[in-house]
Amino acid sequence: MDAAQEALCSVIRAIGGWDERAAFTTWLHRIAVNAALDEMRRRARRPLPSDRLAEPATVDPGPEAVADRLDLDAGLARLPEEFRVAVVLRDLCDLDYAQIAEVLEVPPGTVRSRIARGRAALAKLLGNPDGPGVRPTSRP
Repeated sequence: MDAAQEALCSVIRAIGGWDERAAFTTWLHRIAVNAALDEMRRRARRPLPSDRLAEPATVDPGPEAVADRLDLDAGLARLPEEFRVAVVLRDLCDLDYAQIAEVLEVPPGTVRSRIARGRAALAKLLGNPDGPGVRPTSRP
């Protein structure tokens, strides 16, 4: 319903741009498809409603966990945006490659590449020069 409403609003706003070279139905179909894709992207970003409330955390994460999270946030902020977005959507939002490709409007191979490069750059920024697959056994 939301996508249909957006499509109709878009038609009203853009009717002056229809140049009659293509059939009206073709032009209308493209607007409707775009509105549906936009709505799918918006819904993918919205949290899903839950029937029950989340249980409050009973374990104090401690200062090391907080420091790790701050380091991770700082490292993510230093990544180029195209890598940061792909890594966050995969590792923090738990989207699969196809969903990420749809959201970013890029091929799945590009998503894989951006995630791999982003993880490698993040590993170097966080002090793990061997890459994401090799983790140090103790903190300095």
